[in-house]
Amino acid sequence: MKIKALKTFLVPPRWLFLKIETDEGICGWGEPVVEGRAHTVQTAVEELADRLIGADPLRIEDLWQIMYRGGFYRGGPILMSAIAGIDQALWDIKGRAYGQPVHQLLGGPCRDRIRIYSWIGGDRPEDVAANARAAVANGFTALKMNGAEEMQIVDGHHKIDHIVETIGAVRDAVGPHVGLGVDFHGRVQRPMAKILIRELEQFRLMFIEEPVLSENLDALAEVIRNSSTPIALGERLYSRWDFKQVFESRVADIIQPDLSHAGGITECRKIAAMAEAYDVALAPHCPLGPIALASCLHVDAVSHNAFIQEQSLGIHYNNDSDLLDYLADRSVFAYKDGMVEIPQGPGLGIEIDEDAVIRAAETGHRWRSPLWRHRDGSVAEW
Repeated sequence: MKIKALKTFLVPPRWLFLKIETDEGICGWGEPVVEGRAHTVQTAVEELADRLIGADPLRIEDLWQIMYRGGFYRGGPILMSAIAGIDQALWDIKGRAYGQPVHQLLGGPCRDRIRIYSWIGGDRPEDVAANARAAVANGFTALKMNGAEEMQIVDGHHKIDHIVETIGAVRDAVGPHVGLGVDFHGRVQRPMAKILIRELEQFRLMFIEEPVLSENLDALAEVIRNSSTPIALGERLYSRWDFKQVFESRVADIIQPDLSHAGGITECRKIAAMAEAYDVALAPHCPLGPIALASCLHVDAVSHNAFIQEQSLGIHYNNDSDLLDYLADRSVFAYKDGMVEIPQGPGLGIEIDEDAVIRAAETGHRWRSPLWRHRDGSVAEW
């Protein structure tokens, strides 16, 4: 079997899909994308295709090494995301060629389903609380919310008070035993993060995500010194070498590699195994589309330290198109009792509605991250 073609599709709301075709008619799908840089990743996929056309798609490890090491310069969000989507598609092809789900080719599952969480939002504490109650009523047992808007390196305590009020309203609305993750998106820096971590201890959070940016691991070590709340990070790390420092510095309790950013199934399986050796939990990042989610679930299936999975159904980014809109069978992600079943079909276990993808690609998208500024006019972290 040989790789015949790589075709990319820019589809709303902000995704990039990839189809790899072979000379035997077996095709695989991947999702190589950096949110806000989809066109750049699309070009990177096209460049990597020069090394892939005519190659055996079943030699996944060799092709991964060719893509990673064969270009001299390596790593970073663009290249690793391009590799990630190609890798997903190669595993999809391999599973279909052997008539097995990817998790069987990775050694077989150690679980049949995994807990998921729902994103909640709202402009006021009472709105966020109402959305949290609605998510729990829909069967979710875990929620995640943004913790802060823009915050300067040293800011006023009124912002801390507003964060505490909002998170407190959600905790009161759903009770003490619904899992609650709070994502600070790296918007807070060391001086204010120290205060926040202390103030949020009372809410018994499932985790605090990116209380500072991942590149500031030395600051993170100081911030979390007196906190018992689990710390999660990793969506902006792209390889096992990026995660190596996280494990060695003991600053994270939960890692969140993104299967569309961190080298795909091949690399994230290795990252998960490294995390297990350091007694660190796995919760893959995935505010993306159905191919990325399916890929995550196969890694979750074979990773004993996986405990929860992010998913994007109904997330605020998905106004134009949602998670299930490009699937031929929308029931494949069987959500029940706050969990999702591991796909059992061959390959990634999902069937893409290619006609819907082609129609959507005619519109495409040019999604960009919002640009925030502080009151003084300086650029703020989004």
